[in-house]
Amino acid sequence: MGGPVSRNADIFRELRPTLALSFPIVIGQVSQMLMGITDSVMIGRVGVVPLAASSFASAVFGVFYIMGIGLLLPVAVLVARAHGQQRPAECAAYLRHGMGLGVAAGVVGAGLMLLLSLGLAHFGQPLEVVEEVGPYFRVIALSLVPTLMYQVLRQFSEAMGHPWSAMVVLLLCVGLNAFLNWVLIWGHLGAPALGLEGAGWATLISRAVAVVALWLWLHHYKDLQAAWPRRWRAALERVRLREMLALGVPACGQLLFEAGAFSAAALMMGWLGTVPLAAHQIAINCASFTFMVPLGLALATSVRIGRTVGEGRSEALRPIGYGAIGAGVVFMGVAAVNFAVFGVWLARAFTPEGEVIFLAARLLVVAAVFQMFDGAQVIGAAALRGLTDVKVPTVITFIAYWVIALPGGYLLAFRTPFGPLGVWGGLALGLAFAAVLLAWRFHRKTAPGGF
Repeated sequence: MGGPVSRNADIFRELRPTLALSFPIVIGQVSQMLMGITDSVMIGRVGVVPLAASSFASAVFGVFYIMGIGLLLPVAVLVARAHGQQRPAECAAYLRHGMGLGVAAGVVGAGLMLLLSLGLAHFGQPLEVVEEVGPYFRVIALSLVPTLMYQVLRQFSEAMGHPWSAMVVLLLCVGLNAFLNWVLIWGHLGAPALGLEGAGWATLISRAVAVVALWLWLHHYKDLQAAWPRRWRAALERVRLREMLALGVPACGQLLFEAGAFSAAALMMGWLGTVPLAAHQIAINCASFTFMVPLGLALATSVRIGRTVGEGRSEALRPIGYGAIGAGVVFMGVAAVNFAVFGVWLARAFTPEGEVIFLAARLLVVAAVFQMFDGAQVIGAAALRGLTDVKVPTVITFIAYWVIALPGGYLLAFRTPFGPLGVWGGLALGLAFAAVLLAWRFHRKTAPGGF
């Protein structure tokens, strides 16, 4: 059995291909995040109320988006495993079934959001936010369908070892979204000035273009022809759908517990007022931006572990997971220092409102505390998904976010003088709990004879 030096060598050896796979994924994730940040920056120039309204709409949209992503995560894991076993027909079958699930989840989610748009006043948000958000909320709801379709195609491409196509498409669509924002928010080039609603239309159009562009790219990519479905309209197989749902439903629960906690945190910020809600939107955009790096590492780790299981190389599982978790923690540590030092300057990039800037900078100090835990927990959960271990991690995430983070955040915000800072303090406690337990679970599952 190898000593510490050989084990470290194994970790660094496996980290290199993980980083190589994760780099275009990270760029793609950052590009997707830039679309939201672009919206926030440009909407913030319109006013505090539109910025707060976009925060509220994004919080609700995020719940449905994350539920869809959870249901679709089996595409990456199962395609990667079939690819490792050199079964291209299986890869094509999982892509086709994943697309069916993606369209169904998008249509149902968009329909539910449109129903919710009829009763936005019941969410307890400031009256001026409710009056502003309606049209934007409905347009963003429609964008859920192309968003989830794109995620299926992206996961397939990454699992097959070709992540660059998705990255390039997203980068181009960030530019398209910014241009359409400029046209539709302020009414340039003869278009009507739609304000906040214009940002919604820009996002919807950009997401639809991304789906079409990536589909055409993958369809004509020679290296993927053997794994591209021949008959898209064939009936879906119940056995394969059950296999995907057995993995996707618990994964959906994991992501929903986390996203639901952050969305509930945004709602609590709204209860505290328009300024806390706007400050929360700025801080969560900054935190989410840096989170794209460990998220990209997590997606790459899940793919690599799934492929490694398919290849039968169980001895490589721990080095892959340990290396990815370590890299994520190091990066988030650097990001934490930057948040603590440059919080005011970051907030000023979003809005000229002094009160919002002051509070957002303080929230970023709290974000600096939970950044490292956030990176560790997302990679740990993804590593376990690569092993198709989802049930126990779902319980862990439920406890972390809905037993610790949300109740703790509520008590700190409304029963102590911490106010908005207390909401984020509760989130930090939940993230720490999840990070430690998920890493320990991976350690146990990859012990000799554990998997």
